[in-house]
Amino acid sequence: MSTTTCNIELPILENPTERYLRSERMPHIWCAGCGIGTTVNAFARAIEDSKLDAQKIAVVSGIGCSGRVAGYTRLDSFHTTHGRAIPFATGLKLANPDLTVVVYSGDGDLTAIGGNHLIHAARRNLDIKVICVNNQVYAMTGGQTAPTTPDTAITSSSPYTSFEEHWNLPHLLDAAGAVYIARWTTFHVKQMEKAMTELLLKKGFGFIELVSPCPTLYQRRNGMGEGLDAMKYYKAASKVKHGCNTAEVGMGREGEIVVGKFVDRERPEYLDQLHARLQQKLGDRYAEENTVCQ
Repeated sequence: MSTTTCNIELPILENPTERYLRSERMPHIWCAGCGIGTTVNAFARAIEDSKLDAQKIAVVSGIGCSGRVAGYTRLDSFHTTHGRAIPFATGLKLANPDLTVVVYSGDGDLTAIGGNHLIHAARRNLDIKVICVNNQVYAMTGGQTAPTTPDTAITSSSPYTSFEEHWNLPHLLDAAGAVYIARWTTFHVKQMEKAMTELLLKKGFGFIELVSPCPTLYQRRNGMGEGLDAMKYYKAASKVKHGCNTAEVGMGREGEIVVGKFVDRERPEYLDQLHARLQQKLGDRYAEENTVCQ
């Protein structure tokens, strides 16, 4: 019996996400079972799907586990001070309106010390895209209670369980005026990717909440198992309700997690309103100067 050997040279296929990530900085710092890396993968694929010019995308983040995302993206990025990602992003967008400016940070950074900035950026409808990874706790600084921590949950600063009313983030941003609001968990990989693509292409202030596990602190203290257990819980508990009234999508420590695209509407964007007002006040002189500047 004779055998024939075929030497077939297989092509080396590039992972489409690699061009948007700083692979030389891997492995990343996130704990085993953490969902932040999953969200970054979805984000990189969303950039690819959106067909946007990566040279015109800037990622701004604050302090915390999710704040490290900016350092792992092969994009212009800015790792800012605690709670101040949105003011820095606002400055970038006002200085260079051609940029697609993404704020990528955690629930503690964005909704506690940065909460006022979050609300007013939505009110102004400035064209920035906010991705909030919500692990329901201050993860990087020791697992303290955050504005998103459900009551009855145990944290390092509430060892006898939290009793404070926690924020329903989609409802908060809906009331503040965001034009795009969605929520998914890190189990919903393809849905995250689609939502991020829509966010990147939507003009105005958009917000995506990504519910993510923190096995090291939140889940361990609350007897909720490891990262895989969180994925099983997200799969079983999540209910897709697109267009749902945001007042009805609050989350607890246990029970149903309402996910989906809740808001997709049109409002005049901040810079458009600014140009219109200046045109109204200054007339043809402003229009001529603005055309020259562009």
